[in-house]
Amino acid sequence: MECMDTEQSTGETPKLTRWQKHKRSILIAVASVIFILAAIVVWFLLAETKHAGENQTPVKSTQTTTQTQPQSTAPTWKGSVDPTALPLGNGHVGSSPKSGYITSCTTTFRGGGAQHAGGWIDENKGTWNSQSKVTVSGSVNWPNASYAESTSGSNRVIKTNDLPVSDPTGIFPIRSSDAAYQFDRNPNSVMSHALTYNLPLDPAAASAPSCLGLGPVGVMTNGVLLYDALDDGGRDAVAYETQDECSGHPDGQERYHYHDVASCILKRATGTSTLVGYAFDGYGIYVERDSKGNLPTNADLDECHGRTSDISWNGSTVTMYHYDATLEYPYTIGCYHGSSAVSSHP
Repeated sequence: MECMDTEQSTGETPKLTRWQKHKRSILIAVASVIFILAAIVVWFLLAETKHAGENQTPVKSTQTTTQTQPQSTAPTWKGSVDPTALPLGNGHVGSSPKSGYITSCTTTFRGGGAQHAGGWIDENKGTWNSQSKVTVSGSVNWPNASYAESTSGSNRVIKTNDLPVSDPTGIFPIRSSDAAYQFDRNPNSVMSHALTYNLPLDPAAASAPSCLGLGPVGVMTNGVLLYDALDDGGRDAVAYETQDECSGHPDGQERYHYHDVASCILKRATGTSTLVGYAFDGYGIYVERDSKGNLPTNADLDECHGRTSDISWNGSTVTMYHYDATLEYPYTIGCYHGSSAVSSHP
């Protein structure tokens, strides 16, 4: 007799056995415990993070920042000049301040400077071409060059040995084989000079401008002395005298100097406003450019070759007077604007 299955299908879902029900209860309980434990851990971590944030001491940055010149608004100039046809400054010297002139303490000149006018000068038209002018050859570096600024009371103390920091000079005396020799036979050498200048840290305007003496009228931030734009004959020194690739040369006291802002400095000063030196009345000398990179013209500046605008000065942005570099004579300073100018030099 064949054995028959005692459980027959009725078409309904089979009922869970006692063990299956027990197993399901255990799984539900374990899942609940895990969920509760996870919630407790998350709450604890959040509480600890908040507590640590409330009691943490802020860490100050030790990074050193470099102050930059104001760059937000480029100046707007009244015009531009043609570097191939710059006006000669000959005869633009007097005893009273006037835009485009030098107010000189000396009005009688002994002669000297370049022996011959170069082909870049057109004396009939009263112009000269800065792009075709010859330069003194050679590139001499000066690893012992030094320049330092410090403050002492109300003074800015500048120490320099008058050798250009990071910039080269030409070979002086000018060699007979040099193309510049046929125009200018400068027989002087470039020598080191220990110089110290005490300038007003916060210069003040004088009741009236004052004249410029022969010799240094300022010092550039690369350590080189700045003279006004006159040669020993009272002519436009930048046009007539031959200088090296950085626009410098030595005088009879073997002091290396510029008569305008050096071309090497101009190449580096590409921003809207860059401090490049100090006049001996304490005011800054700046390279300022418009949105097209142009320098100002005489029409943009006063009789001392300066103006008042926003500049970076003593670590702050202030609105004050300063001198400006131009391609036009007198190039940097026409007279002293300040009330206290260095009158004697080391």
